[in-house]
Amino acid sequence: MNRMTPNELYPVFLKVSNLNILIVGGGNVALEKLSFLLKSSPNAKVQMVATLFRHETVILAKKFSVEMITDTYNSTYLEYKHIVIATTDQTDINQLVYHDCRARHILVNVADNPPFCDFYMGSIVTKGNVKIAISTNGKSPTTAKRLRQFFEDVIPDNIDDLVKNLNEYRKTIKGNFEEKVEILNEMTKGLVNRK
Repeated sequence: MNRMTPNELYPVFLKVSNLNILIVGGGNVALEKLSFLLKSSPNAKVQMVATLFRHETVILAKKFSVEMITDTYNSTYLEYKHIVIATTDQTDINQLVYHDCRARHILVNVADNPPFCDFYMGSIVTKGNVKIAISTNGKSPTTAKRLRQFFEDVIPDNIDDLVKNLNEYRKTIKGNFEEKVEILNEMTKGLVNRK
């Protein structure tokens, strides 16, 4: 019998436009993490520090007003940061970033190194106001990507209209919280009816 190990991650949706983010590194992985972050949150406040930046990273950073600093990492770059993502190809630097962040109570992700992560950057499906995050507990980004593609296909493009309309209707419903929830549950149960 195959027993499933529970995924104990707690999902949250961060307003990264209110947070200061640092990406350490300027290579392929840094570009991937920056692209992922800006696709989901174009107003994210991001600073990058690296000895060298890929051309594509520079283009993307300029488009989104990302501050780029050409320098080697040192802990002074952590000042006023809330989230740090380490993406260098040097294990010792990534681990230093991790330990520096932990000492300062800063959330940190060392790319492709789950033991050195406080959080993972999962796959995301976005349709207007509807956003779904998918995690495989750091075990299989490819599976998360395939699930993202599946949900992008099955969630109707007009789901955002439904959300906006229900929000407006919710404002007009009379009664206490439980009564409002019951009415909205009844109205939306067709979204999940199984055949």
